Amino acid sequence: MSTGTGTAPGVAPGSAGVDDLSLAVAALTSPELAEIVDLVAWVDAGWLYVANADGSARLPVTDPDGPWEVRYGRHPLACQDPMHGVPLAAALADPSPPNERDAYPFAGRRLLSAFGDPTRSPDLIVVHTPRHYWPERGGHLGEHGSLNAGQSRAPLVLSGPGVRARGLRPGAARIIDVAPTLAALAGVTMPDAEGTALTHLAGPGARHVVGLLWDGANSNDLLHLAQTGDLPNVARLLAEGTALTGGAIAEFPSVTLTNHTSALTGVGPGRHGILHNVYFDRATGRQVIVNDVKTWHSACEQLRDGVETLFEAVARQRPGAVSACVNEPVDRGAHYSTFGLVRAAGNDGGAGDMGDYLPPAEGDPHASAHWIRENPDYSWSTRVDALGLAQVVQLWAPGTTPPDVMWWNTTVTDTGHHGGGPYSEQSRAALRDADARLGSFLDLLAERDLLAETAILLTADHGSEAADPACRGDWGDALRAAGVRFRDEGYGFLYLGESAFDGFTSDGFTSDDSAVEDSAFGAAAS
Repeated sequence: MSTGTGTAPGVAPGSAGVDDLSLAVAALTSPELAEIVDLVAWVDAGWLYVANADGSARLPVTDPDGPWEVRYGRHPLACQDPMHGVPLAAALADPSPPNERDAYPFAGRRLLSAFGDPTRSPDLIVVHTPRHYWPERGGHLGEHGSLNAGQSRAPLVLSGPGVRARGLRPGAARIIDVAPTLAALAGVTMPDAEGTALTHLAGPGARHVVGLLWDGANSNDLLHLAQTGDLPNVARLLAEGTALTGGAIAEFPSVTLTNHTSALTGVGPGRHGILHNVYFDRATGRQVIVNDVKTWHSACEQLRDGVETLFEAVARQRPGAVSACVNEPVDRGAHYSTFGLVRAAGNDGGAGDMGDYLPPAEGDPHASAHWIRENPDYSWSTRVDALGLAQVVQLWAPGTTPPDVMWWNTTVTDTGHHGGGPYSEQSRAALRDADARLGSFLDLLAERDLLAETAILLTADHGSEAADPACRGDWGDALRAAGVRFRDEGYGFLYLGESAFDGFTSDGFTSDDSAVEDSAFGAAAS
């Protein structure tokens, strides 16, 4: 745990001076910023502190589950109910709620993990409000990245042999439970995982195990659309399995590469080291961008020592088993990997140089033609997902021996939720597209008589919540006005007292936001 060197109570400035942190907290918790700053957090002298314009509380780092001590005013994390905003009707009744009506599941553990890396964790974390709209820094109408329930809730569906439960079940898991659960389905263990195998729902019994990640899929909407017939292939999974109505809660921040990594390692960012989609590493003095088309193929180089992926666990305990990883950067240990092919190609631009290999979006039978025309990002994601399906079909084609364990990442769901916000025509079109591709896979399994031998887990890396175009603002302006020395990575990870380097402005904002794919309040999150 990085606790900084400050001596003032409640101040954790890391390499920065006490004044920088004190000034930053004062500026960020001012009533003038309450519309865009939900809360700030830092660690000092064995305590995790949180504060906002209405109050402050602290938690011993040795007791991440509480109780919290209120320092003054109202506790910024008073409600931590993981079922807040479930089901869909509850979320629609109070969309993107303010702090006093919101919930922050497992807040202590998730924040402490974000502060847990010795050189990459920030000095101060800023959590934006759910309504904050920040297009100047890459934000979207559909947003995520927050600590709150709405932006953190991914779906969790289990289906097939080894799955003991049926129908919708109340309750919530965590993203770090995904890898141990897939391992249990495959008959192996991940003893060093922080997450827990959901053995009350599923266990060994499948010949093949498949993990599906639909990036950014809203859990409430996915279950609602499956029940109404709009997602018939998710409904096929539910007919042979179960779903938790509270889904799986993402690690913080609720962004892509942090949670893809947590899903496939079973540990939080403080252990696996991929702190955000973009972060600063004091050990090297460099900004690290892991969630970008040019860097996805090398993301696993950032994994900390001792971290094991699901694929490595399978290889260690089942030497004859074959694993495959489709369109997923966290692929270490997989026998077949999309990004392994990218690495083998040796192109400096990584997947960014592989555009000629992507199928055209126009005419894709699994895609929404309207949104392909309307949104270039939707068109690009469609091409990526079409290539993903082509790889899956090839891996499971008649006459082949299919993989024992496979992971398949889908991207258009995140694009649709960003473009239109949750529950929008665009987000629901993206879910239907993903469902159609899932249907092609299930039909192939049926053709090969493999449905009864294949267990499937469907999840996401985070949720999605609607931003308010009228809720604008940049907390960097207030920090600069207060004379704070900082760089802001992600955005929301403040490294105090750090100087900028070539290509970046004095606060750490990239001078070319287009270089970072699909942002969540400025953080890459595709």
